[in-house]
Amino acid sequence: MDLSIIILNYNAAAFLEQCLYSVLKAVNNIDAEVIVVDNDSTDHSVEMLQNNFPQVKLVTNQENLGFSKGNNIGVQHAQGDYLGILNPDTIVGETVFDEVLAFAKANPQIAFTTTQLIDGIGSYLPESKRNVPTPQIARQKILGNDSKYYASHLKKDENGEIEVLVGAMMVCKKSVYEKLGGFDPMYFMYGEDIDLSYTALQHGYRNYYLGKLKVIHFKGESTVKDRKYLERFYGAMGLFYNKHFKKSKIEKALVDLALKGIIAAKSIENENVVNTNSSYKVLVTNDNTLQLQLCDEVITYEQLCSREHSAQTQFIWDTATLSFDEIINFMAGNTSLQYTYRFLNVKRNLIIGSDSSSSRGEVKELMPQ
Repeated sequence: MDLSIIILNYNAAAFLEQCLYSVLKAVNNIDAEVIVVDNDSTDHSVEMLQNNFPQVKLVTNQENLGFSKGNNIGVQHAQGDYLGILNPDTIVGETVFDEVLAFAKANPQIAFTTTQLIDGIGSYLPESKRNVPTPQIARQKILGNDSKYYASHLKKDENGEIEVLVGAMMVCKKSVYEKLGGFDPMYFMYGEDIDLSYTALQHGYRNYYLGKLKVIHFKGESTVKDRKYLERFYGAMGLFYNKHFKKSKIEKALVDLALKGIIAAKSIENENVVNTNSSYKVLVTNDNTLQLQLCDEVITYEQLCSREHSAQTQFIWDTATLSFDEIINFMAGNTSLQYTYRFLNVKRNLIIGSDSSSSRGEVKELMPQ
């Protein structure tokens, strides 16, 4: 078997459902398996998987073991030569795994390969490509200088080597993952992708970013970006520094001060997130019989691309008839127009979406028509 896709889930049933629809289309031409590890969700995730996705291998944990341990358990069940680690709040295009897998096979010196990540309104997520966050970089970040934290030597649509990639979407050879020890279970949530990326570099491997390929990462579906989240994230950074960098007491104090400062600054920033309300809703579908009561207009994908549309329009994608590659490319190419987006599931009884990567998205159940 070529590829094992591993998705760790915790209380993200609606987004996981849409993720799986996209993943199954993306591995249609690959000898692959899809494994979902559920971290003791209290929503209907397990029931949804059992009813809708019998072809998916389900592993259920009896407690929430965190990101590292959960994914490592998924790897233990994997039969593929390559692994695809994916978050449940992602959507992939039909060709992404074909291209990433072909690149990985042709470049055995590369440990981990990732793609450009965009959020629920198509905006580029800079954490797609990062540098190793050394203590020096942490101090610069608290002073407002992010230039060395993110891998700014590459433009967002370029391909090239990077130091650190994000665990929401990464592909690697299973034997390399096992050689490196997988995700360090010391990290419950956050920091484990930085740690594993850095460990790969320490072992002489390289990591790579394929910026021409794009994956939607809604972010925040398993976690609200509140102060508790920030404390967990930057606490993980402290674990990373203690593991990999020897510091004097003065340097350790400076890093701790920098992390506390980032938490305070980001908490204020997140309090100022403004949700965009889109009053005009357009259903995009290639099914000329489909109607939704909540929509003001129904158009085809061809009509979408050939017309001008008002700013702040909300487009609702009919994923049963549209290509995910087309959807993703349209979103990434129209970020300046303040459009928002929602995804209608294949059963057409649920709509999901997110207008901010700093807060939970929207899940709306539809009444039968």
